[in-house]
Amino acid sequence: MIDCHQHLWPERLLDALRRRYSPPFLRDWTLHLAGEDPCAIDPRAHDVERRRAAELTEGTSRVLLSLSSPLGIEHLPACEGAELIAIWHESAIELNDPFHLWAAAPVTDLDPDGLAKLLREERVAGLQLPATALADPAAIAHVGPLLAEVERAGKPVLIHPGPAPACDPGLPAWWPALVPYVSQLHQAWAAWHVAGRASHPRLRVGFVALAGLAPLHHERLAARGGTLGMVDPNVFYETSSYGTRAIDAMTRVVGVDPIISGSDRPYADATDPGLGAAFTHALFQANPHHFLTGEPRC
Repeated sequence: MIDCHQHLWPERLLDALRRRYSPPFLRDWTLHLAGEDPCAIDPRAHDVERRRAAELTEGTSRVLLSLSSPLGIEHLPACEGAELIAIWHESAIELNDPFHLWAAAPVTDLDPDGLAKLLREERVAGLQLPATALADPAAIAHVGPLLAEVERAGKPVLIHPGPAPACDPGLPAWWPALVPYVSQLHQAWAAWHVAGRASHPRLRVGFVALAGLAPLHHERLAARGGTLGMVDPNVFYETSSYGTRAIDAMTRVVGVDPIISGSDRPYADATDPGLGAAFTHALFQANPHHFLTGEPRC
């Protein structure tokens, strides 16, 4: 079983966040972000050995860890973000099995040469980018040098929600995850189909959280005079935070082959939607393997 999307902050990254005085930063176990209310973090969620034991008990052969893009680290000025990203890479690579990782990269001042070197690391699955860095054709062109390096390496890109804009403090705690995160994914999904694929024809891309269910809007798209290829063999949809009804609806639009399992642990757990043994194998094993490697499904 492969889990394409989890979060686990190594001790060195936690320490670096505690040394900061502007968002993102930690005070003890309380996370402070620019656009969200302070949030208490469960220390057990970032206990490496506890998490490793849980994954091995569940039979997960590979867990792909991602730097939490809502922190906004990729959008920081290079003098700040690059140091935190380097700490992420160094400390996450050291975690060993079953943990592998998604690379991160500054999206303000680009360093494609540094990314190319990192992508040669065996434990680096590919590159994660925040959806906020892929919000329109101009943004995709800006990060194009990064995308080109990933395409050249034959590895995939995972597209994750980025930082939320400042929200009314009276809103419920779930608001960022349900409103700006989802809209960011919708926007990046549309921008990718409009501009990304033509520029990067062989690049495999995966949208977390089923791209916020963006493909399900195909009827409204058609009603407004738009046409996009719903089934791109190199676009994948990771399932975190969604269950049977959403996954079933997505397969009716894009088919089974693009659906890949991710849990977003510790914020949610992966669930088998119960759509049959063949679907379960595709979701947890065959499709993730194809997404990560480009090799045929088996």
